[in-house]
Amino acid sequence: RWIRDELELLGAAGFPKTSGSDGLHIYVPLPGQTPYDAGMLFCQIVATVVVHKHPKMATIERTVRARGKRVYIDCLQNILGKTLATAYSARASDYAGVSTPVTWKEIDAGFDRKAFTIETAPARFESVGDLWAALRESKGVDLSRVARYADRAGAGRLNGDNS
Repeated sequence: RWIRDELELLGAAGFPKTSGSDGLHIYVPLPGQTPYDAGMLFCQIVATVVVHKHPKMATIERTVRARGKRVYIDCLQNILGKTLATAYSARASDYAGVSTPVTWKEIDAGFDRKAFTIETAPARFESVGDLWAALRESKGVDLSRVARYADRAGAGRLNGDNS
């Protein structure tokens, strides 16, 4: 929800989906021809701002031990060569989970991630339609707003940049 809030401040749409396992992925459409590094930096800035605003609840710390009970925001899920479950794909899990697009309303209300399985997914998709269509049709976020956003949020100072 905090990521959604920050994306809204940037005028960016975020499209959430379950991972089909334990996580939640948020896809943010970028303009065509956006360099990989710019997209990666965008994700890191948003994650850093969330952690800056909610340090007791959120972290970008990769080691499990250092995280404690904080929510891990994995902006490195985007690194080159990393694989992830795409929307609508089945996952190898004890409950046969399916990576399922969800709405922010569903996230706000809460849901059981194990409700999205290879047995329940077809009826859900028929009922709610293709929640991923808006992502595919989006023009993408205006990346020129990101630097000003990071400066206002104080994210630049988190890594020793005191300018």
